[in-house]
Amino acid sequence: MTTYGDTLRDRLARDELLVCPGVHDPLTAAVADHVGFDVIYMTGYGTSLSKIGYPDGGFITMPEMIENAGNIQERIDVPLIADADNGYGNATNVIRTVREYIKAGVGGIHIEDQTFPKRCGHTKGRQVIPREEAVGKIAAAADVRDERDEGFVIIARTDARGTGGGSLDEGIERVNAFLDAGADVAFVEGPTDEAELERVGRAVEGPLVYNFVGDLGTSPYVDLDDLESWGFDIVLFPIVSTLSTIANVHADLSVFADDPVESMRRVDEAFSGTPVGS
Repeated sequence: MTTYGDTLRDRLARDELLVCPGVHDPLTAAVADHVGFDVIYMTGYGTSLSKIGYPDGGFITMPEMIENAGNIQERIDVPLIADADNGYGNATNVIRTVREYIKAGVGGIHIEDQTFPKRCGHTKGRQVIPREEAVGKIAAAADVRDERDEGFVIIARTDARGTGGGSLDEGIERVNAFLDAGADVAFVEGPTDEAELERVGRAVEGPLVYNFVGDLGTSPYVDLDDLESWGFDIVLFPIVSTLSTIANVHADLSVFADDPVESMRRVDEAFSGTPVGS
């Protein structure tokens, strides 16, 4: 059960666009929580990079993801949305996946309809399971939510837009079927331009997520006011902390290689200038 104040479901009911920075570990989560957000997001891509040093290619297992999510949620005072990949198997596996994320105390998860092993949602070669099977997995997830924690939020994601034979139409049809099966929020991965985003907003019959990946992916840069006007409710910025970490550590260590003492002084000064404490 959740231990913070308002649940993710409560925050969704406020009818305000929820902007969720992505974090990859408890340290970056603590910084994000100090800055102040209503909801924080645990990235699967960043979790994979931070835990094993490799991108999101299906290498990370369910226990590793849940351990990271639980540690992050323990460290912050707002609900966490966690990546739950494809539920780590069939509908039976999804039952355990949802139970374990609920035990970890997070506010909600998203589950996608990719085959196993899955890939990052902005890479080529992705495949999705048959629609009927995907709907069954979401229905199983919703049953666990209803049984264990009604405040827990199930976000149902489809990668059909980015598959070889997929289409935006198929993605829209799938998430509407997921909502009918009990999902709380729909997530169409991979719209490629504003026209597609508007179309998703018009055609999906429930709350919506936009995955704001930026230049590393296919999702376009758009204004948040436009997203809200098109009907989106949650915006994930999944790799903001991960890219920031890589870029800043690379810059600092590049200077460090030439002048370790001066570089350390600059890093000390930069850290001392932040309000996050020791």
